[in-house]
Amino acid sequence: MTYLAHIAEDHRQQTVLQHLEGTAKLCGRFAAAFGAEELGELTGMAHDIGKYSDAFQRRLQGGSKVDHATAGAYECFQRGQAAAAFCVAGHHGGLPDGGSRGDGTDLPTLQGRMRRAAEGGLEPYTPWKEEVSLPSLRSPVFQGKSKYLDAFFFTRMLYSCLVDADYLDTEQFMAGDMLPRGDDISMEELYRRLEKYISGWFPPQGEINTLRCAVLEQCIQKGNAQSPGLFTLTVPTGGGKTVASLAFALRHACTYGKTRLIYVIPYTSIIEQSADIFREILGAGAVLEHHSNVLYDTDTFGAATPEAAKQMRATENWDMPVIVTTAVQFFESLYANRSSQCRKLHNLANSVIIFDEAQMLPLPYLRPCVSVIAQLVAHYDVSAVLCTATQPALSPLLREFLPGADIPELCAASVMRSPVFQRVRFQKVGRLSWTELHERLQEIEQVLCIVNSRKNARSVFEGIQGDGRYHLSTLMTPSHRKAVLAKIRQRLKEGRPCRVVSTSLIEAGVDVDFPRVFREEAGLDSILQAAGRCNREGRRPVSESIVTIFQAETAPPQLFSVAIAAGQEAMERSDDLSDPDAVAYYFHALLDLKGQNAQDQKGILSWIQKGDFPFRKVAESFRLIEQDTRTVYIPIEKGGALVERFRQGERSRQLFRELGQYSVSVYPQQFQALDEGSALELLEDGSAILTNLSLYSEDIGLTFDVDGERFII
Repeated sequence: MTYLAHIAEDHRQQTVLQHLEGTAKLCGRFAAAFGAEELGELTGMAHDIGKYSDAFQRRLQGGSKVDHATAGAYECFQRGQAAAAFCVAGHHGGLPDGGSRGDGTDLPTLQGRMRRAAEGGLEPYTPWKEEVSLPSLRSPVFQGKSKYLDAFFFTRMLYSCLVDADYLDTEQFMAGDMLPRGDDISMEELYRRLEKYISGWFPPQGEINTLRCAVLEQCIQKGNAQSPGLFTLTVPTGGGKTVASLAFALRHACTYGKTRLIYVIPYTSIIEQSADIFREILGAGAVLEHHSNVLYDTDTFGAATPEAAKQMRATENWDMPVIVTTAVQFFESLYANRSSQCRKLHNLANSVIIFDEAQMLPLPYLRPCVSVIAQLVAHYDVSAVLCTATQPALSPLLREFLPGADIPELCAASVMRSPVFQRVRFQKVGRLSWTELHERLQEIEQVLCIVNSRKNARSVFEGIQGDGRYHLSTLMTPSHRKAVLAKIRQRLKEGRPCRVVSTSLIEAGVDVDFPRVFREEAGLDSILQAAGRCNREGRRPVSESIVTIFQAETAPPQLFSVAIAAGQEAMERSDDLSDPDAVAYYFHALLDLKGQNAQDQKGILSWIQKGDFPFRKVAESFRLIEQDTRTVYIPIEKGGALVERFRQGERSRQLFRELGQYSVSVYPQQFQALDEGSALELLEDGSAILTNLSLYSEDIGLTFDVDGERFII
């Protein structure tokens, strides 16, 4: 009998043996990047052994679903290959929890499934032995204090190799050929493109450009000289760290044979700006932008163009030279258990990873995030760079997870302390009533005011009068915010009146340059980020470029209390808030006030260190952004046509990405207020469409003025 793995739409047939051999070859090749080629081949050969059953062959003809994964997992388990057993067991349904030896056959844990296999609870699959032989290999050995953490991530990386190999071999058979994904351009060619781009920068003109070029040259030199490992890059705001970090990464990749560059950026609000810079330097075909808001080119009927289709496929496994993604996408993938999220992980091996705005690593998950960076550096040939203008005090954590490691700084300390980058002076004025704040803002032609909450943003904005006033918050759709930012930049360029009130969304990497900035009291890192929007290009005298720190008339949200307390301590110790010593003191104070438990709020690392491999439990708990908000789609401008396509039943990934540009996330009580005010059309996935468009203002976005009562947080 011929045992089949797949039948294509044109009735072509792929045997189980062909699929196992194709998957094993790819899986072994992927795992070779971290020294596990033979184990990768074994895992690939074992993964679909369960298809050698009559029940699965009937399934191919339309029969009932069959568990075909447990069989191969059991064969690996019998051979002492626990990592391979986990991978095979989860190659469709996701990595399972390990469980305990007492687990019954009805439990979905690996132990429960192995017991069910041992007790004859699987469909007979013995014909596999006539076609397939599995090699005998030594099982990987993990030792020392971090052995369970090491084994946990090794298993996850091996799983990535298997599921990507399985998908690719199946896709190639079904399509009749391997579909294009990434770009085969070399790191050397990308570096030549960078050299061409920066060639006009030399010799530099002016003090700031001279220092920017000095930072750039240092990064290029150290890309050659520094052996792979973990680095910091601390560059003042406006110091050119985006291009400098790219220069280090490309030079380092060329020198040490790294295969790709990955940029991890905290917010979607700034990722597009960075991706545009990289595309301008390296060419659009070399850069993959992967986050929830990215849009691909489509034709009249919504089908992706060939280049867009290639990029969309590349999002599945990051098979591209340069990846620009979010911290949420990056870290949640590294703790995920589903195959769709994990496919890309093996392509992190032997790469250069830049963590932009590293000070924004989320405190409740700080230890899990730092531990996984350490894993990649220690065991998967990754060079990682923590890149920021305000370097967080992570040395104790980094040395805990990377004991004995040297962590060089790529930028000379003299640059950080250069008076050229002292472009602002800070002024602390204490508490201001809204009336007092309005009066101060009204006196200044071009000014940015940043506050801690959307409620405060609206209160301040409504008190400003005259032409050229703007509001920015997440109560506006991404498309709306982009349009407003374009107007703001144009008015600043033309020297026209421009008074902007914003939440902190404008702080991280949004390229605007105001002569004056007001910042509601916050953590020192936020204050310094706000200062980066003042006199950004250094064209104005420092004495006139004032960042005013004030306390609002309303108490700040509880979320900010610890950061504000740590910031107050740092500000009391130093008049120069941008001094690296003040920044270091702030982060130490912040971590001390929060305590070690707050750095792993869910206890994720303690679960892993118990040694029972809780893959599913960890995946369900690791959420950098807690899902406590609801999505409301706003049918304005192009959003109206997109909403109609949704109403007519379209559910494509592209449609959801486009709809995201016309959506607002609201808290449950706000959603309820809108619903009770008959302002929403509820959808089956828990989201809604705004039906009362009078509640969406061109000035401030979603207003929540339902029945005359204001609901806003």
